[in-house]
Parts: sequence; C-alpha cells; structure tokens
Amino acid sequence: MRRRLAHAVAAQRASDPATVAAMRGDHSLVPGGAPPAAALTPAAVLVPLVVRPEGLSVLLTQRTQHLAAHAGQISFPGGRQETSDRDSVEAALRETEEEVGLPRDHVEVIGRLDTYITSTGFEVTPVVGLVRAPYPVKLDPFEVAEVFEVPLSFILDSTNHQRHSREIRGRRRTFYVLPYRQRYIWGATAGMLVNLAEVLAR
Repeated sequence: MRRRLAHAVAAQRASDPATVAAMRGDHSLVPGGAPPAAALTPAAVLVPLVVRPEGLSVLLTQRTQHLAAHAGQISFPGGRQETSDRDSVEAALRETEEEVGLPRDHVEVIGRLDTYITSTGFEVTPVVGLVRAPYPVKLDPFEVAEVFEVPLSFILDSTNHQRHSREIRGRRRTFYVLPYRQRYIWGATAGMLVNLAEVLAR
C-alpha cells in the first residue's frame, strides 16, 4: 500500500515535489467560475498521511476560535510561504513544525496535489507526506485547538464528498463538505481531500 500510494501521488508531479501542477479551487465547482482576480499570496500545507498498523489516516487540525481568519475551522497544518523558505515543501514542513510540533524528520515527502486557489486570495500548494507513528505533538495554543485523524478509507469513499452552497459575505459559494462524525470539514481542506481521493482512485 505504501508503495502504491507513493507512486500515485508522485504521478502528480515531475521530478520535484514543488513543481507547478494543475490549479483548482471552490470556483472550479461553478460552471464558468473564475479564481479571485486580485494578486494571490503563496502558501503551503502538509497533507500528512499517518502510517499505522491498522491503515493510513489523515492528520488534521482544528483552529482556535479567536483567530481573525478561519476561526474554528478544520485545516491542514501550514500557512503563508515566507521569503526565507526554499520552496513550498520547506514552507509546509516549517509551518507544520511550528503549529503542531511535528518534526520534519518524521515526514517523508512523496509528492503534491493540485494547487488550490482560495476565495480569500491564497495560492496553496498541498504537499503530501507520510508520517511515522507514533509522532510527537506540541500545539501552538494560539492557532491550534487540537489535532485529530480521519481514516483514509473515509476520504476515499466518494459518497462522503458532499457539495454545499452558502451565502458568504454577500456572495454565493459552492464548496465540498466531508462530514466526519461531529466534524464539519469544508472549503479548501475538503477540496484538497477530494483531490487526494481522485489521485489515489487512479
């Protein structure tokens, strides 16, 4: 399974996991939809696939409620790419270590998913990595309320990929939702998980 997974995700990239790939976003769900016209801010997230004896799972974070942006939402660890970062892979690993305390030597980067354009103006590179378990966790209490895992089998089941629409800031948005137990995974995070499922389904 590990070898098949690495091969499938690697098919998304060229020789370098930071290579530019196809682009998608919530706008992709609307016929004729277009990404934000404003300048985009580079960002990167880690899509951490935790290797456990019972199978693979996806590590996600719950953001704290007091944040100015995306408060309380479920997300991948990651954030804005800094000028000091060598590439998107470096940004994803650095942000992950800062947010949840996951050391980069616990992560084997195996590729990337499509670039995701958010409605808030970020151009996000999702970097896929295998994470050895058990792994240490030290949360940044300002940004992260908790971490949890979702079985990869749940992500791969297309019946869990729902499309919802909502009026947000005066504009109608359509987005993916993956409801997992009491969790509401939606927006960019859900869109990237659907992308992961599509890649592995090939």
